Amino acid sequence: MIDFDLTEEHRLLAQTAREWAHREVAPQIAELDRQHTFDPKILPGMADLGLLGICVPAEYGGAGMDYISLGLASEEMEYVDTSLRVILSVHVGLNCLSLLSWGTEDQKQRYLVPQAQGKKIATFGLTEPAAGSDVRGIQTVAVKRGDRYVLNGEKMWISLADVADHFLVVAWTDLEKKKARDTSGLSAFIVERSFKGFSSGTLTHKWGILAGNTGYFTMADVEVPAANLLGREGEGFKIAMFALDQGRFTVAAGATGLIRACRDASVKYALDRKTFGVEIGQHQLVKEMIAQMESDYEAARLLWLRAGWLKNIGRRNTKETGLAKWFATVASERAAGDAVQIHGANGYSDEYPVGRFYRNCKGAVIYEGTREIHKIMQADYLLGYRVDRPTRCELPAWTAPAGERRA
Repeated sequence: MIDFDLTEEHRLLAQTAREWAHREVAPQIAELDRQHTFDPKILPGMADLGLLGICVPAEYGGAGMDYISLGLASEEMEYVDTSLRVILSVHVGLNCLSLLSWGTEDQKQRYLVPQAQGKKIATFGLTEPAAGSDVRGIQTVAVKRGDRYVLNGEKMWISLADVADHFLVVAWTDLEKKKARDTSGLSAFIVERSFKGFSSGTLTHKWGILAGNTGYFTMADVEVPAANLLGREGEGFKIAMFALDQGRFTVAAGATGLIRACRDASVKYALDRKTFGVEIGQHQLVKEMIAQMESDYEAARLLWLRAGWLKNIGRRNTKETGLAKWFATVASERAAGDAVQIHGANGYSDEYPVGRFYRNCKGAVIYEGTREIHKIMQADYLLGYRVDRPTRCELPAWTAPAGERRA
């Protein structure tokens, strides 16, 4: 049975994350956005709160909280700015949770523990210049030579590319299967920035999420120890899809926070701004837009809460998480557009936050599965063309500490 009542721990986590983001980041976020600058001091602050290992078990350096907590943190971070939620998406969702489920004990000790503690920052490398939704288009290859793999290739549109210490990289290990576009020839590797032949750069002409670091990295004959192969050879596609399930969850919850931010900004402006002698909140079409935001917010929140509940009990949730991501991101795009409209000419000025919301929301409709990909996925489930089967490593069910109930 789903219990929609948050625990006291959940409420405290949400309040703490909200207060920190409003105190430490909100006052400077507009200027960071204007200057296209990522503030690295944000990372230690998130680490101190336990957010960088929020749902990683305590035995691996994490806070040991559940997946609802991860969703709440994602919602609160994106309420202030999308760049904050992106950190949770790539570091926790895409990387840490993949290591938790697929990693060996040695890999968990060497990589997951310092990541969960916030001593090391991690990200995920799947997208390439010629490969986004079409994973089969990946060109990065890994050739085994003795006790090492030699990686060559380039990854593009990588969040924290110039900040991360560790990279989860997907590459072809079977070149014949690469020719046949058979994803069972893909494998996943843990790559360190310090490995010889690794280099990265920042993308400087983005349209949105300007306060976040986004870039690329290249690997030129990068030697990766065989001990850094995540899972087995040929499991890279499964691991990537597993990672996307976790990343999409944080995107869905984050987009829900963006809808709430648009709603709150619009309500405030509608009560302050007057036209034709009355507050614009009294105009029927303004009410309609605000009401739509409220409807979208409540629906999006229920969708990600359901996905989080499934994660908590260890059940496969690709369909539910994908639906939450699709709905919430498209709804956030609608909310941001309406928020700008409600603000009128002021919405076109960066003196108000809604223009930033509008620029930021678009990325989530594209990355981690475009809205078109998610539409196809949901239709395929209904038509019977897609059936999720258990993979070797499912998401570990969250276990509540003694005496506590699960949300």
